[in-house]
Amino acid sequence: MNSFPIGFFDSGVGGITLWKSIKKLLPFENTIYLSDSKNCPYGKKSAKEINHISSKNTQFLIDKNCKIIIVACNTATTNSISMLRNKFKIPFIGIEPAIKPAALNSKTKKIGVLATKGTLTSNLFFQTSSDHKLDVELINTYGEGLIELIENGDYGNKLNDLLKKYLNPMIEKGIDQLVLGCTHYPLIKKSIKNIVGNNVNIVDCNYAVALQTKNILELNKLLNKNIEDSPKHTFYNSGEDNYAIQEILENKYEIFKFES
Repeated sequence: MNSFPIGFFDSGVGGITLWKSIKKLLPFENTIYLSDSKNCPYGKKSAKEINHISSKNTQFLIDKNCKIIIVACNTATTNSISMLRNKFKIPFIGIEPAIKPAALNSKTKKIGVLATKGTLTSNLFFQTSSDHKLDVELINTYGEGLIELIENGDYGNKLNDLLKKYLNPMIEKGIDQLVLGCTHYPLIKKSIKNIVGNNVNIVDCNYAVALQTKNILELNKLLNKNIEDSPKHTFYNSGEDNYAIQEILENKYEIFKFES
């Protein structure tokens, strides 16, 4: 099983930022990435819909012999990770907003969290934020419309206008940490930084999740020890347009069709 692939699924291209972090840390691992852009964004769907979609995505990756599954989507993690772990006998890695490190490093004790509605209204997010907020104030904002623009590769004025709408009130309230609670958002980190400036630290969970993936693979004795063969990276998309994926992947990989 050690040479079996690591499986990823997300509502679109966002999880590719996490895929890149894991690929860098674990360069010998084979991977399969499922971009469910047909059902994007997950953040507007009910918990029941997200559970159904997450189960279907997971079964697809298991059928492809994945040895571990990364739920590379905050909304799917916060709504479905417990259900997935109960339903499927395979290790899962979930994604949660990195509130704890932000809280520990905040000097103003005010933290901004930019995420989807599906993440911010989930029970798991409520539990996580309650456990880790310590003595800080959390200023949560729905990033409505951002994922759609990212999926379309639209990084122009409309994106910047939305970001200013969401970020300026946080800046005015004195945040010094901004938690990116969606794997799509690191793709627009430069645009975010241009607005929040150098006094606000931007926090995502990608490296921490990559480390956790390595730890779980080691714990289960699933690390790929075959360093002679070049790793294989396979991508699937449920949508019709692969432009955004190809742009992020620099046209290095073929994108296969996934029927969602």
